[in-house]
Amino acid sequence: MKRLSHALIVALLRTLSVLPYKFVARLGMVIGTVLYALPSRRKHIVQVNLRLCFPEKNSRELQKLAIAHFRHVIRSYLERGIQWFGSAQAIRDIVQIESKIDLDDASAPPTIFMGFHFVGIEVGCMLYSTHLPVASLYTRMSSTALCDLAKRQRGRFGAEMIERATSARKIVELLRSGKPVMLAADMDQGVDNSVFVPFFGVPACTLTVVSRLARLGRARVVPFVTEVLPNYQGYKLTIFEPLADFPSGNEVADARRMNAFLEEQVVKFPEQYYWVHRRFKHRPPGMASVY
Repeated sequence: MKRLSHALIVALLRTLSVLPYKFVARLGMVIGTVLYALPSRRKHIVQVNLRLCFPEKNSRELQKLAIAHFRHVIRSYLERGIQWFGSAQAIRDIVQIESKIDLDDASAPPTIFMGFHFVGIEVGCMLYSTHLPVASLYTRMSSTALCDLAKRQRGRFGAEMIERATSARKIVELLRSGKPVMLAADMDQGVDNSVFVPFFGVPACTLTVVSRLARLGRARVVPFVTEVLPNYQGYKLTIFEPLADFPSGNEVADARRMNAFLEEQVVKFPEQYYWVHRRFKHRPPGMASVY
C-alpha cells in the first residue's frame, strides 16, 4: 500500500509539472478553499497561530486571513510538481530574483543564506541552485520514500543536500571552503539548542544554530524571502543585505533579531507564512499549551 501511495504521488506530481503553471496555481487555490471548509487539525493550528500573533484583528479579519493561507499552502503543494520535476528553465520562467549582494563575487566571504518558511521558500532555493553552487539543510520526513524523493529532486540541479541532524563540523567545513549554505531556523524544533524569544509578542522556541554556525564558520548571514506574486505571475526571490554585527556573541539577542526581521517580512504578506506549523508547540515553563 505504501509503494502504491508513493507511486501515485510521483505520478500526480509529474502530471502537474507539465500542466500550465497558472492552471495548477488556480487549482490549488480552489482546493484550498474547499479543504478549509472541512474540520481539520491543521485548520485549528492556523486559527490558533493567527489569533496569538494578530490579537488586534477581529474574527472576520482572522477568518479571511486563515482562508487565504490555506489556499496558498495547498497551492504550494500542487506546485511541487514543477518544483520537483520541472526543468531549470521552467523554474527560471516563474521566479524573479532581486539581490542586494553580488552573487557572482568570487571573493565573497563564507555565507549562510537564512531563509524563512513562507510557502515559496522551496522554489526560491531551487532557483538559486540553478545558478550557483550551494548546500541546503533539510529535515528528514516521516516517510523514507517521500524524503528520499524530495532530497533527490531538490538537489537535481547540483545543490548538496545535508540533513539538519548532521554534525556542525561538516557545515562549517563547507562554509570555510567557500560553498554557501542555505538553512531556515524559524520553526519549533524543540528546546535543545533553542531559546524562548518573542515572535509577534508570543514566546517562541527559536533555534540558535544560525548564530553558532556563523561564528564557527566566520560567515556572514544573508536573509532571503520568496514571495508569491499576485495574479499568478509566479514568485520573487529577494536576497537582502547581510545582517550587520551578526553574530553578536549573544545567542539570545541574535535569536531576537532573527524573529524581528521575520516579523517585518510577515506583515508584508501574512497569508504566505507557514501558519500550519505549530510555531508555539513548546512553551516556557509554567505556560499552558495553546493547541
